[in-house]
Amino acid sequence: MTTGKDPSYMTQKFTRDETERIRATFKAAGPLEGYASLEDLAKAGILREVRRLERKHNGGKKWPGIPAGELRPGRRTRDETAHRKEP
Repeated sequence: MTTGKDPSYMTQKFTRDETERIRATFKAAGPLEGYASLEDLAKAGILREVRRLERKHNGGKKWPGIPAGELRPGRRTRDETAHRKEP
């Protein structure tokens, strides 16, 4: 597993409403909470959820990293999205 800055990155897609809500939240509260950018806010939220899932499903231990390109790209099937829990 690498540490520090890594050229790997992830991109999330949101609906227009979600995107506008995220921007509004950042503008109103981001700097007050110590977030310097939307990226900082997004990263903090994702890593918070990763830690929660590690606690719940992996005894609180970090899962080993998976290199970029190892997961199936693209949209999920109807069956996969039908069973997805909304946040």
